[in-house]
Amino acid sequence: MNKSKIKICCTEANHVCDKSQYKEASLFEKIKLNIHLIYCKACRHYTKNNIKLSQLLKNNKTKALLPEEKQHLQTILEKELTKQNKQ
Repeated sequence: MNKSKIKICCTEANHVCDKSQYKEASLFEKIKLNIHLIYCKACRHYTKNNIKLSQLLKNNKTKALLPEEKQHLQTILEKELTKQNKQ
């Protein structure tokens, strides 16, 4: 097998990592990704964070704010920004 067909750049590795999270990556893409992860610390870090983010979203127990709460927060923020701009 040609070495250039196995070696991938970081951009492609990150794309395959994303596809893998959604079960869309082929076996060959996963193999290439794992080979890349052996020697690329930055992509290992990206993959680790991607897995964490996916798990957080999967186990999401957040509650959306009501429109009144959003408006209240926006009013407070605008007041604080006005104070900061005057200083």
